[in-house]
Amino acid sequence: MNKSVITNLIALIATILGYVIEQPILFSIGLFALSGAITNWLAVHMLFEKVPFLYGSGVIPARFEEFKAGIRQLMMEQFFTEENIDRFLSDSSSPGSTLDLAPIIEKVDLSPAFDDLVSVIESSSFGGMLAMVGGSEALQPLREPFIAKMKVSVAEITQSDNFNDLLRDELEQPSVMAGMRDKVSDIIEKRLNELTPQLVKDIIQTMIRKHLGWLVVWGGVFGGVIGLLAALADIL
Repeated sequence: MNKSVITNLIALIATILGYVIEQPILFSIGLFALSGAITNWLAVHMLFEKVPFLYGSGVIPARFEEFKAGIRQLMMEQFFTEENIDRFLSDSSSPGSTLDLAPIIEKVDLSPAFDDLVSVIESSSFGGMLAMVGGSEALQPLREPFIAKMKVSVAEITQSDNFNDLLRDELEQPSVMAGMRDKVSDIIEKRLNELTPQLVKDIIQTMIRKHLGWLVVWGGVFGGVIGLLAALADIL
């Protein structure tokens, strides 16, 4: 049982018990606590669900497009600003740090590079000599060793200080910076377009329903206090 159910149950029991044993103070505390708890529970429920005849209920699904626009604005204005991108590049340029491109290079298919090399050899003065020993097929056993060696060599080049300095200088150009932000914006836009109102509701509900449950608890507590004061005022 969650906090909301427990709070409402305790308030209901106090109300019934106060009425049955004819204790006006207990009845007033329970009634006001039940009123406060149910009101706050309904308010929390109305955030996520549309309630018939209650204007403003289901506000999160109803404001779905505004919610998406808010996420996009938050991401672009708080995280992917030109200042933050520039700071990232500056931090990467600290002594001893390099942009590690090895994982990307490892995934690159360098077979076309080998094919181009074979084509160059065939069209050069060595083409006739190559034809005498079997043509381009004679070079095929060298494909895998060539690709492996190329990847190692390219990775070593990208890890050099000179290469990283040139790359950062290019990335820090205003036109490149603007292009990076546009691409990030497009990626965020595409991902947000994949969201549905139900998915957004589930995400927010999961994040904050646990904490919103305390609204029900405190609604019951303050309602009970008000009920106690009201009962004492009648007695006095």
